[in-house]
Amino acid sequence: MVQSLLRKFAHAWIQYIHPRLSSFVAAANILWLGVCLLSLYVVGQLADEVLEQEAFAFDTTILLWINQISNPVLDRVMLSITQLGNPTIATTVTVVSFLVLWLRHYRLEAKMFAINCLGGATLSTGLKLAFSKVRPQLWPQLIQETTYSFPSGHALGSIVLYGFLAYLLAQHYRQYVKLIYSLTTVLIVAIGLSRLYLGVHWPTDVIAGYGIGFLWITVGIALLRLQQRRKSGILAP
Repeated sequence: MVQSLLRKFAHAWIQYIHPRLSSFVAAANILWLGVCLLSLYVVGQLADEVLEQEAFAFDTTILLWINQISNPVLDRVMLSITQLGNPTIATTVTVVSFLVLWLRHYRLEAKMFAINCLGGATLSTGLKLAFSKVRPQLWPQLIQETTYSFPSGHALGSIVLYGFLAYLLAQHYRQYVKLIYSLTTVLIVAIGLSRLYLGVHWPTDVIAGYGIGFLWITVGIALLRLQQRRKSGILAP
């Protein structure tokens, strides 16, 4: 099924997207495009295995290894970190960020940010329901989750939300680009690790969440940059 979707994507790429490749490359460089294709491949492979209800041996091995280093101090740290990806905080950050952008008259950025976040939430919810993968139950957990496991909504959402915000900040504070992206990367990785430490996700859930989130944010950033170029007159409408 996934291979069929990938073939359709490749056909659409050649027939519809390739003629406009120069415009797309202007919005996303070749290295970024290469990472996107790699992410697409990895997500496709993982999705195939999940649909076939195949188990990944390393999933259990990694979680049990992580659980060996658990202690009360790390418990509190990881519980705090994972809160940064929870729907309540993510929604609050999204609404506040949107309002700040809108009130400061960054209307295009605000609209694309909203589309980016809403699309990410829809992807997370829809894919969880589509795959219906059960969460791990390897030890008594500190938190209880009621939704399905694949892909990790925290991993997907952290890239979509904090990654897009980092991109917007980097555009306006170019002197702090390295610091912004470094701190955001640490935050996104920490949120994913917290889900593994707490035992509420399999490693493959987090990997897939990162991959899907990266693909989605790439689309959002590329569209934003194309709109910005068109607005400034660099691209013809």
